[in-house]
Amino acid sequence: MRLEDYGFIGDTHTGALVGINGSIDWLCTPRFGSDACFAAILGSEKNGCWRISPKKPVLSANHAYRQDTLILETTFETEEGAVRLIDYMPPRGAYRDVVRIVEGIRGCVEMESKLIIRFDYGLTIPWVKQSDEGLTAVAGPNALILRADVPTFGEDLSTLARFSVGEGERKSFVLTWYPSHEPMPAPIDSSHSLIETENYWREWAARCTYRGEWRDAVVRSLLTLKGLTLGITGGIMAALTTSLPEKLGGVRNWDYRCCWLRDATFTLYSLMQAGYTEEATSWSDWLLRAVAGDPAQLQIVYGASGERRLTEIQLTHLAGYENSSPVRIGNAASEQFQLDVYGEVMAAMHLARKMGIDCDPAYWSLQRHLIDFVEANWMVPDEGIWEIRGPRRHFTHSKVMAWVAIDRAVRAVEEFGLDGDVECWRKLRQDIHDEVCARGFHPERKAFTQFYGSEKLDASVLMMPLVGFLPATDDRLRSTIELVERE
Repeated sequence: MRLEDYGFIGDTHTGALVGINGSIDWLCTPRFGSDACFAAILGSEKNGCWRISPKKPVLSANHAYRQDTLILETTFETEEGAVRLIDYMPPRGAYRDVVRIVEGIRGCVEMESKLIIRFDYGLTIPWVKQSDEGLTAVAGPNALILRADVPTFGEDLSTLARFSVGEGERKSFVLTWYPSHEPMPAPIDSSHSLIETENYWREWAARCTYRGEWRDAVVRSLLTLKGLTLGITGGIMAALTTSLPEKLGGVRNWDYRCCWLRDATFTLYSLMQAGYTEEATSWSDWLLRAVAGDPAQLQIVYGASGERRLTEIQLTHLAGYENSSPVRIGNAASEQFQLDVYGEVMAAMHLARKMGIDCDPAYWSLQRHLIDFVEANWMVPDEGIWEIRGPRRHFTHSKVMAWVAIDRAVRAVEEFGLDGDVECWRKLRQDIHDEVCARGFHPERKAFTQFYGSEKLDASVLMMPLVGFLPATDDRLRSTIELVERE
């Protein structure tokens, strides 16, 4: 299916993609970065999925979220009548649950559920056993149990159920992950958990302080960002998935189930400006743990809990979305040096301070170490914001963000009375500014370019006025903007 025909459900531990055809084609358990048990989006249904849909042809289908929640409702219209499929993941459970409720709207509709579990990214066929408790599927450390209101049976290494639902009727399915060496968890009540899940998300959405235009769209975006946050650690995922292509049929297919410091700071800006300060505090604590003792070892990207080793490998058994291969897990960008990240982290922590978020003294100690590193390394070339897999360059955007790092340190002393060698930092700030204006601006093109001496344009230099490096009215920036627009 088209990517835009998927909806996102999650529980702040992991998440799933649900197609408008009623099929869950992506799910990693028990966390965002865990191996997928449904990977059909990167291959075929043989790589794992769970489809619930009418048996007879669907005349129309649409899906939408319940107001201010991550509860997804898909409505199917058939000749027999209409049904609603309600999908969600309870965020407060001790285990990872996917709950699917089929609700009759009109008429009596014949339905089918087809569950294909394939652990290890669609590779491993589990050992399946039926008992009074439900249907269990086990492979290595992972176990899933399916509890359903209707009988199930096995066919061609999949689990099926065929049933009908009339107007006002409900049939529930609950799929629960648990460690295979532990006893299976107690069943949950789907009706009760639906109410709890709805309350959880609506209570969170109600804390949004934004009251401007397009509030529904803003809240929906915030809910998505919250859903991509690993609640128990504070780590913020860049995406739910791996290897969805930048270009159909292309090879730039990367694993984004990680916490990029840059992406996380952008997310924090949005959350903090909408009134969500707890998430900012949790992420700051996460950062302290991830960076540990030596800022020279700061990575641009970590795992959800701050893991450093993100070894990149290719999964050759998966064809890739729309045959866009290779499919990768892990990310070698974790080994790159990207100078701009230091500026983004300093800017985010400065914003938190300005918003009155209670900052642990350890945060400023960490920032002092980051500044020391920038002072010693701002003249070194890097891979830049686009994670270029080629020679390091003196990227203009990277130097601008090094300036931001020093600028926010100066302002921390000036505005909040924190300790630091402010005179030294002021001089360094000016030195970086002078060099960027002298070497980052191409006099013949009349534009700031991608890296020193290059004629290539780069949208990242348009961050200059947004971070306060130059005013948007500066003639050099105006000519840069005009050239970017034109070319």
